[in-house]
Amino acid sequence: MKIKGNISIKAENAPDMAVMITRSLEPDNLKSITTEYVEGSVTTFFESGKIGSLIATVDDYLMNARIAADMLKTVGKDNKENSEDDN
Repeated sequence: MKIKGNISIKAENAPDMAVMITRSLEPDNLKSITTEYVEGSVTTFFESGKIGSLIATVDDYLMNARIAADMLKTVGKDNKENSEDDN
């Protein structure tokens, strides 16, 4: 039996951020994970033979997505502050 699920990351105000988060996670994707880019959102599809494995994979993915989003916000904030200091 195959268990399937998906997660969509939508960033209405910053669609590029959704793409950057997902691309930063892609190197860790397993064969059972695929990603689709559509305007303003990114959907990642998960598949597993065991519900526990699927839950663990999704949990890891969400934690890494949160870390990636936090990093992008920090870098964006730092870049904004540095450009204001230059003026």
